[in-house]
Amino acid sequence: MTETVNIHAAKTHLSKLLERVEKGETIVIARAGKPVAELTPLRPRADFVFGGLKDLIWAEDPDTIFGDDDNETAEMFVDDDWEKA
Repeated sequence: MTETVNIHAAKTHLSKLLERVEKGETIVIARAGKPVAELTPLRPRADFVFGGLKDLIWAEDPDTIFGDDDNETAEMFVDDDWEKA
């Protein structure tokens, strides 16, 4: 459910509005009836780990991805250990 409140009411009742937002409501704050901001619940962020897919995704041969025409780029992705996998 979305409710629109004016700025004065939002300042006066901010803690109550935040309690409602924590329960899942969305509150629109308006100036002279014109919406200017929205209070919405925060969504939890997913943990992001750099290198989280290391050793899970690989290519058999960089040439199969880049082809023979792009040796310079293919060399940047060559890992000496890829043949051991």
